Amino acid sequence: MFAAKSYTSRHYIAIVAMACLCALLGGPSYAAGAESLIIAGATYYEPGVSGPGWAWTDADHLELNGYAGEAIGAEGDLVLTLAGQNSVTESHAPDADITLSGMEVWGNLTLRGTGTLTATGSQCGIHASQALVVDGCTVDARADGADISDEAVAGVIAGDMAVRGGGRVVAAGAGSGAGVRAYGVYLQDAGLGDGAAGRRLSADASCSMPPVPTAVLRARAGRLCLRGL
Repeated sequence: MFAAKSYTSRHYIAIVAMACLCALLGGPSYAAGAESLIIAGATYYEPGVSGPGWAWTDADHLELNGYAGEAIGAEGDLVLTLAGQNSVTESHAPDADITLSGMEVWGNLTLRGTGTLTATGSQCGIHASQALVVDGCTVDARADGADISDEAVAGVIAGDMAVRGGGRVVAAGAGSGAGVRAYGVYLQDAGLGDGAAGRRLSADASCSMPPVPTAVLRARAGRLCLRGL
């Protein structure tokens, strides 16, 4: 399902951040509900299921508490509440539905809670086709660029991104393949619809650094650190 729509075949203009920014805030949460969930190598179409370290309680809500396993994917908007330490890793199974990323959501993704999430993949740590909100939790998203060529590689790929409520994000991309462009965060227009204003990084005006307009965020950087107040 997800592999067929993989963003690896898409080419978009990158809006990428400077080496280190802090205090990114703002942006709403999104919770229309996911139509399906892929987790721990299985696909589910109705909430009310759970496994070691995870529980899909409602269509729009997934809980992780000590989950360490294969990539997570959702078709539709998802709110993910984190408790404890959690990690997701790109699946290398030949029949995997999610490839090249640790987390892939075709919609809006909100990460919240008191826990942490480490997401790793070859092209992307976390991919949200629309907006990504990090609210209060700590996220480490990395892509190593393994076997990738002529593509963007980034810790986070999303349409919009906001960090708030004391949340913290470290995003890093790397790669040595021909034509690889490595970024910390890569913002794109995918999935936002005709006329939608995408590629926005929300910044708090009280940050010790002045808000950085999106148009300025063009310098390529393999690593990006974001912190909300």
